[in-house]
Amino acid sequence: MFWRWRGVPLDLLLAASGIGLDLLISGKAPAWEARPALSVILFAVLAGAPMGFVRRWPVAVVFYLAGFLVYTDQIGSFTSNTAQVLLCAALGAAAYRTRWPWMVAAVAAGAVASAFNIADPGVAFTSSAWMYSVGIVLFPALLGAYLRRPAVRLEERAIAPDLLLAAGGVAYAVLSTWTSWHAADQPIWLTGLLAVGGGLSLGVARRLPGLVFLLQAMLLLAADTYLPQVVNTCMLLVLISIGVFAMRVSSWLWTAAVYLAACILGSIAVVEPGVETTPFRVVVLMALVVTPVAIGRYIGANQAARSAEQLRARESARLAVAQVRADQLAERERIAREVHDIVAHHVGAMVLRAGAARYAAPEGPIADALADIRETGHQALEDLRGLLHLLRDPDSPPDLLADPGDVVRESAERMSAAGLVVALELDPATEAAPLVTRASAARIVQEGLTNVLKHAGPGTEVSVSVTPARTAGGLSVEVRNGPPATAREQLPSSGQGLAGMRERVRALGGALTAGPDGHGGWLLSATLPGARGSAA
Repeated sequence: MFWRWRGVPLDLLLAASGIGLDLLISGKAPAWEARPALSVILFAVLAGAPMGFVRRWPVAVVFYLAGFLVYTDQIGSFTSNTAQVLLCAALGAAAYRTRWPWMVAAVAAGAVASAFNIADPGVAFTSSAWMYSVGIVLFPALLGAYLRRPAVRLEERAIAPDLLLAAGGVAYAVLSTWTSWHAADQPIWLTGLLAVGGGLSLGVARRLPGLVFLLQAMLLLAADTYLPQVVNTCMLLVLISIGVFAMRVSSWLWTAAVYLAACILGSIAVVEPGVETTPFRVVVLMALVVTPVAIGRYIGANQAARSAEQLRARESARLAVAQVRADQLAERERIAREVHDIVAHHVGAMVLRAGAARYAAPEGPIADALADIRETGHQALEDLRGLLHLLRDPDSPPDLLADPGDVVRESAERMSAAGLVVALELDPATEAAPLVTRASAARIVQEGLTNVLKHAGPGTEVSVSVTPARTAGGLSVEVRNGPPATAREQLPSSGQGLAGMRERVRALGGALTAGPDGHGGWLLSATLPGARGSAA
């Protein structure tokens, strides 16, 4: 259940931000010093603390803030400004996370509460005031619903440019307009909210360039109508959004449409009534607007060229890996051909000569030895063919043993025929182990018995045990031999057999030990886990 609490720090941060916002806004109230400190803190907590639940229950937070807004407006508390700002933020979260019926209900509650906040006692509530109260809550709701759709994915995952754009936009919008907030006919909190929202929207301009441009255009038109002092600030935000749009949208048609719209906006905002429109002024205005478009297109072209270069580099690396792979396969093919021509030729000749010699002595120990040599040679040729197939095509799965149990029994019988006294214990439960694990166990038994015959000689007693291990699907292999029956000369050995067994066991994630057993004999023990064997 820990995953449910991973967002608790963010919830606490939202609650603290809401409380801090009310303390900052209420600090401008004329009766701040006359109010008890406990009352100020209590109202700040009541207004901001619910924002800690906005990610989980946004609709409930909207209804609470709507009711709190009506209450604070009726008692004349300056906290109503904070409640209005937080109500818009909660509406955006509700539209982003909830279904349409709940979103409509939340917008309706927010519009009614905003109407109560805007209405003044004794003043008729006009239709324009209704439109104003609906529009102020409808915009964040539409923005949240729009963001619910899949955003345009950027190739790079860095968010540093977005954070810089958002921080720079907020800083510029607030610092360049805050002295004019009191000059507007609208409430201060509304003007501040629009300034902060306009600057903050640049943080998503790279992902939603069209939406941000529309937002900046509406803010510019609103500022030109209600607060001309901040028109220049809004015009600069529009130019920034145009540059980002030109950088992110490769279509020249859409770029031209945005450029023309920006020229119209600039003419509305910059040209004052009664000013004569001359060709020179038109050219200056169009040059002013074309500058961010040119910068955006230039940056976008550089990014596209860099992406193409990275794609070419990845493709070159892939081709280089493919060439190395082809060279390796060619070398393996050459090695496989040489092994086949040399080893297979000699082993095949040995099998043929053993088969021909068997007809000279059809009965007796010599005939049995020749038959064993012939069968062993045939098995060696089959194993060699499988090895060569794997060497030529390493990507294809190896031809695993059809029945490793039969291989273990056959190895024990062959070594018994060669003179060893073999006692085999093959637990039937081992059939439940993965095929790769059983095949590896069979190869270990083969190699272990071969080493006993090579180093201890005929007449040596050997006990072979293949049983289930403690891990699910694992096997335990043990090959234990007593002291040599007779003194014998040591045969030459390359030492590769034991090393090969260790590598095989290590590849499966198991363990292998080999050494004297303390009674004059030798003990080979291996543990093969089943889980990694299945994965292999």
